[in-house]
Amino acid sequence: MPFLNLSHVTTYTYKQPVSFGEHRIMVRPRESFDLRLLEATLRIEPEPSDLRWLQDVFGNAVAIATFDRQATRLCFDSRIHLEHTPAEVEHVDIEDYARIYPFTYSAEDMPDLLRSIERQHLDPLRQIDGWVRRFLDPAGTDTLTLLSDITAAIKREFTYVGRAEKGTQSPIETLTRRKGTCRDFAMLMIEAVRALGFAARFVSGYVYDPAGTDGRVGGGNTHAWVRVYLPGSGWVEFDPTNGTIGNAGLIRVAIVRDIYQAVPISGTWGGFPGSFLDMTVNVDVAIADPEPVASIGLKETVSC
Repeated sequence: MPFLNLSHVTTYTYKQPVSFGEHRIMVRPRESFDLRLLEATLRIEPEPSDLRWLQDVFGNAVAIATFDRQATRLCFDSRIHLEHTPAEVEHVDIEDYARIYPFTYSAEDMPDLLRSIERQHLDPLRQIDGWVRRFLDPAGTDTLTLLSDITAAIKREFTYVGRAEKGTQSPIETLTRRKGTCRDFAMLMIEAVRALGFAARFVSGYVYDPAGTDGRVGGGNTHAWVRVYLPGSGWVEFDPTNGTIGNAGLIRVAIVRDIYQAVPISGTWGGFPGSFLDMTVNVDVAIADPEPVASIGLKETVSC
């Protein structure tokens, strides 16, 4: 049951003062039975003229900031103190009818899962289908073993390469290049399991190493992984970048149907062309003492 201190600082710099349009910030972890926020602070510089919170269509917490003055620097500093109680993989309990693949989701679940089963990328040569079907046994395949094998294969057969540039490779590109980032691997696995009829969603958040010895990658920035709906256990996490199952070491922030719905910070600025200089992102997750390190209200906005 680790207690964690989480810091996520994003800074934009400009050659000369620019104005800022509305910004959408999605960095607050999602509270659930396995994750409890003890302290949550969002500091913004320059101070916005208005800061409001809402829940999007998926239930993610989103802050909307508006500004009324110009600056050469825009900084978002999120500090979180939380308690994380991840479930053990052994607790994945699948209902009898879904333990062996193939199976069909129940009539009660199917209407709400359909959009998460629909594929998002074209695959005219059925390359993704061909790749994922090698994990199937004609006599029937254990469902959890099937998903575990796909997760492990991406970890084993593909090379993780960090990439600071925006954007995501298509699943076909990742399959061809055999390398990519965590978000590339997540999208490959989502398309692969959707090809088999599973409901899957993209998850963005943070990764840490609970034991300090398993060499997880994907830190230093936001991390991406996959949730698959399994009758009996609901949404279960699979991290193809690290080859893990379950939410140990994973802090959920955004759960979406498509990767473009999970951008941590987005917004606009106005000024002379070429004013933009740089963007830096620094993420740090550290195991901490139970006591919170600060007592600042959730909506308080102060200088970075």
